[in-house]
Formats: sequence, C-alpha cells, structure tokens
Amino acid sequence: MAEERMQFRIDDMSCGACVRGIEQAVARVDAKARVEADLPSRTVWIETAAAQATIQSALQQAGFPAQRL
Repeated sequence: MAEERMQFRIDDMSCGACVRGIEQAVARVDAKARVEADLPSRTVWIETAAAQATIQSALQQAGFPAQRL
C-alpha cells in the first residue's frame, strides 16, 4: 500500500497532550505513520498507508474530529 500525506484541521487540538493523543490514535491504525502538528493553526499532517476514512474514524473515536483540508 502506498503512503499518502493527508492534511487535517482539528479544532479541538489545543496543547501538546492533544498532539500526543492524536499521535497515539493514528499509531493504533498505522504504527509506521508520521504525524506533524501545528498548534497555532490546529493543522495536522499525517503520512500513512491507511485510508482517510480509517484515520478520521480513529481521530473521532479519540475525541479529535478532523476535517480534511
């Protein structure tokens, strides 16, 4: 499966603990995924082989609903 770089806005991301929660949620579906976060813009970039719907579902379940940009 090829990796894709996805960009999301996560309005509920406001601190470092939020970023760690997002990283853990993504790692549960793709342990090799890479996550970059920008707190001021509440933007996250995720490089993963998982499907977008899978990533968004994992984030939703972790309490971080994400909108694809």
